[in-house]
Amino acid sequence: MMPHKFNADRRDKIAKQKFKVTNWAAYNESLRQRGDLTVWVSDEALALWTAPRRRSRGGQPKYSDLAITLCLTLRVVYGLALRQTQGLMRSVAALMEFDIAVPDFSTLSRRSKGLALPSTKSGARASGPVYLVVDSTGLKVFGEGEWLENKHTIKVKRKRWRKLHIGLDLASGEIVCADLTTDDVGDPTALRRCCADHPATDIGLWFSVS
Repeated sequence: MMPHKFNADRRDKIAKQKFKVTNWAAYNESLRQRGDLTVWVSDEALALWTAPRRRSRGGQPKYSDLAITLCLTLRVVYGLALRQTQGLMRSVAALMEFDIAVPDFSTLSRRSKGLALPSTKSGARASGPVYLVVDSTGLKVFGEGEWLENKHTIKVKRKRWRKLHIGLDLASGEIVCADLTTDDVGDPTALRRCCADHPATDIGLWFSVS
């Protein structure tokens, strides 16, 4: 018997909530839209599909970094192998009647090694107040006590927990601060450390209660 099942017969039973769908038409349409695929390629991207010629010695690249990045992005999104990625791009180009050459799988593998992807980090933080959505979640600490209880049914001391506090910028969606404390520390106490780390920033508090 699992540890969390002890005294299950004496615990209060909470009835499981049941939800009844009343708007079947909208519900079915939302499920259909999950499989909807829309592909739109701008004229600027098509113009930059071919790599510019270089004046140095060696072979000339055929595809630009933009073309390789687009193919590899589709590969990551749909979880495809390189050959399937080439087939997907080839079918998209045929359906949309694009007069472009699709990189083969060996080219994608070779160019992905030295590809310089654009940075996802935001620039300098804008001056002014930052509105934080602050929330915390519990993290259970596993150790020797868990093994003893599961293996030999030995009653151990109280389980240890840690609390992870996260402050999220409401405007940019960036994680401004994060702190790991014991389970007896609340969000206001942990947030003072965040304010100490950002003394030049005015922080407005938005608490998310869960």
